[in-house]
Amino acid sequence: MSSRMNVKVVGNEPVPPEAKRLHEQARIAGGRGDYDQALDLLKRAQALAPTWPYPLYDAAFTHLLQGDYAKAETLYAEVDRMAPRGFFTCKTSLDCLRRERRGEVPPGFCKAFALLELVDKPTKKRALEGIVAKWPTFAAAWWQLVTLIEDADARLYAIEKGLEANPDAETKGMLLINKAVTLARHDKEGAIRMLHEVVDDPDSTMGAQALAKVSLMQMGEGASS
Repeated sequence: MSSRMNVKVVGNEPVPPEAKRLHEQARIAGGRGDYDQALDLLKRAQALAPTWPYPLYDAAFTHLLQGDYAKAETLYAEVDRMAPRGFFTCKTSLDCLRRERRGEVPPGFCKAFALLELVDKPTKKRALEGIVAKWPTFAAAWWQLVTLIEDADARLYAIEKGLEANPDAETKGMLLINKAVTLARHDKEGAIRMLHEVVDDPDSTMGAQALAKVSLMQMGEGASS
């Protein structure tokens, strides 16, 4: 079982050790392709820790791999309600599945997009370039492409295209952070202002806020919150 990582956000309640054990067993089962067993273990883990988003999050990803996109969307939406400030790539995955359901991207697109994490960087970059050429309004593809572009001007172009594409909250935050970091060489003050805006924005995810604070520290600045 695999999913793109960002910043882990978990409720304040302690997670029972047995729930953690079942969750880890589920990830092992999913990793070997035994999705039915993985889902059973995740269901048991979730029953023991009903406020812990992780089992539902991995169950959503497992249903995505199985091609049950409606169930995956339902579970990602539940995780988003449990962790409204963000949980790994939940917001981005949910946004993708909603776009797929509306017909903005073809059936199976979100599964294929998630699996790009398993390919090498040159292959991934070519695939992303193809995606943004055909579906330029899919913001998350621009974000992923930005991370693979070395030229600053090309990176800024991709960032602006992503920001124009109605990105989900996580994607928007990451695009703004990448924009600030890219601009910092020539406009450090502007970059710092942009990072503070991400930190102070109540709609920013915790992952984006955390990364913005790290970027500010690297620029020798403190975060305002």
